[in-house]
Amino acid sequence: MRLGVLDVGSNTVHLLVADAHPGTRPLPAVSHKAALRLAELLDEHGAISEEGVARLVTTVAEAAEVAEDQGVQDLLAFATSAVREAGNAGRVLTRVAEDTGVKLEVLSGEDEARLTFLAARRWCGWSAGRLLLLDIGGGSLEIAHGPDERPDTALSLPLGAGRLTGAWLPGDPPEQTDVRALRRRVRTEIARVVGEVHRLGRPDRVVGTSKTFRQLARITGAARSAEGPYVRRRLRRATLTEELPHLAGMTAAERAELPGVPESRARQLLAGALVAEAAMDLFQVDELEICPWALREGVLLDRLDRLDRLDRPRFA
Repeated sequence: MRLGVLDVGSNTVHLLVADAHPGTRPLPAVSHKAALRLAELLDEHGAISEEGVARLVTTVAEAAEVAEDQGVQDLLAFATSAVREAGNAGRVLTRVAEDTGVKLEVLSGEDEARLTFLAARRWCGWSAGRLLLLDIGGGSLEIAHGPDERPDTALSLPLGAGRLTGAWLPGDPPEQTDVRALRRRVRTEIARVVGEVHRLGRPDRVVGTSKTFRQLARITGAARSAEGPYVRRRLRRATLTEELPHLAGMTAAERAELPGVPESRARQLLAGALVAEAAMDLFQVDELEICPWALREGVLLDRLDRLDRLDRPRFA
């Protein structure tokens, strides 16, 4: 069965086509991405601008065409914080459906955390024990924790790297007063939920997903993506703390010259690093492991699980 997952995020619209069957590991076949940066296409009222809606429609239509060309049987299309929090979300969803035929499901922040946790659990396996997941997206930070496939707690905070960059770091390079102000804001937000997570017990393993964590691990010495997904990659808090002042003093163009950092994400890397370092510090994490599976894989696995339950004989 060939499935497609269309992720309309705050930074990109990403189509993942995979060959997948219940009980088997999904095999990625095609990845199609377009940088849209919806979080930067809001008007003064917090609504997605007409230009943003038009660009979204065009981008979704292109992705749907790729999915059709690739023989996708079922397209699982969803949107996250940029659409979820837009003042005109309903109209945007209607316009996309009417113009492209694609019906976007808007995921809540808690669902983002839950589905990403599912992907991380399947990747790491039961031997990982109690798992703490951290995921930094363009619009939000997801946190999930638990010993099973469904987390005991799943949280979403408005601490995405793109969102924070636009609101707090206008300079290039940013003013140090702005960096310090953002650092305080990030730590205050995360500190509010630390107790809720800590009361569940200390995790046996901590994993980070998303491009922000992968880029931070890469610039602090982790293996290149070309070496494959099975190479273990780690991010150490002490190393990240040492790197932060250097990132804060760089322009976006200078960050884009760092290993593993594309130009399209270089500007928001500092905000992502501040969130990552604060989360690791406040949750008392000295080192985390980079998990290559995240939200898209979680959506795919959830769909396969539901298909498996429908097809399974009653007493199997």
